[in-house]
Amino acid sequence: KNETTVTEFILLGFSSNPALQLCLFGLFSVLYSATLMGNALVFVLICLDYRLHSPMYLFLCHLSIVDICYASNNVPHMLRNLLGQGRTISFAGCGTQIHLYLIFALTECVLLAVMSYDRYVAICHPLRYALIMNWRLCLTLAAVSWAFGFVFGTLQASLALHLPFCGPCEVDHFFCEILAVLKLACTDTTANKVLIFAVCVCFLLFPLALILISYLHILATILRIRSAPGWHKTFSTCGSHLTVVGLFYGNAIFMYMGPQSSNSSGREKVLSLFYSLVSPCLNPLIYSLRNKQVKEALMKLQRRRRVFHS
Repeated sequence: KNETTVTEFILLGFSSNPALQLCLFGLFSVLYSATLMGNALVFVLICLDYRLHSPMYLFLCHLSIVDICYASNNVPHMLRNLLGQGRTISFAGCGTQIHLYLIFALTECVLLAVMSYDRYVAICHPLRYALIMNWRLCLTLAAVSWAFGFVFGTLQASLALHLPFCGPCEVDHFFCEILAVLKLACTDTTANKVLIFAVCVCFLLFPLALILISYLHILATILRIRSAPGWHKTFSTCGSHLTVVGLFYGNAIFMYMGPQSSNSSGREKVLSLFYSLVSPCLNPLIYSLRNKQVKEALMKLQRRRRVFHS
């Protein structure tokens, strides 16, 4: 009866050292700008160039949208805090961050699995690729990715935000990450943690198993390719996707399914920073801008700009 309802949280962030905060602000601002520009460029190129209107680039387009939204959910508020503009966030704002964070993270989990299936069909069944990966199926898979992310993200966020929070109100993180916020609940959170683990099994382990199965079939097909150019093209495309998959799923499994300890807040901040900034910044470089067709589309766009300005 003496408990006080929490109406806002204080985000502790990384450090209270002003010099370090200024350095981090500069570094994170550069990474955030690169994330926005890189993913926006991929999105524009895919929309403008008809040669990129294929299933693979449709999924890349959705991945770019997810990365832009994912970074924009957490990073602007973090940059504001690093400038000393206040570390508080309202309960509603914190709930919004948790909700959107879960939606975009879970959507990306499904999208990466869908993209591996697309590569499997393209390499293992090239003659039937257009028939199998028709536009109806591709749009359905993209819609299902967003729908799964929304439904299960909303479920987790709703259960977490309906818990009683009665202080302290200091979140040992740079944004309202669900594990960090659950530590502040003044009730038993076992049910929430069991749900998080179950969702991790469904959205991390199961898709990862499907991805590995797809790539085992792809590897078997690659070994039957005799031409060097065919090897190079296949490894270039699949290697990019495997790099993204390894970074994304590996860190997620380590963060949400690894052993929790009382000193794990620093690890959680670093891993969350990877998801919020590093991965969205690297995805356009690893996955799209190294691609020959995307490079050609970029050069075509540059030629258009020169002609327009001249």
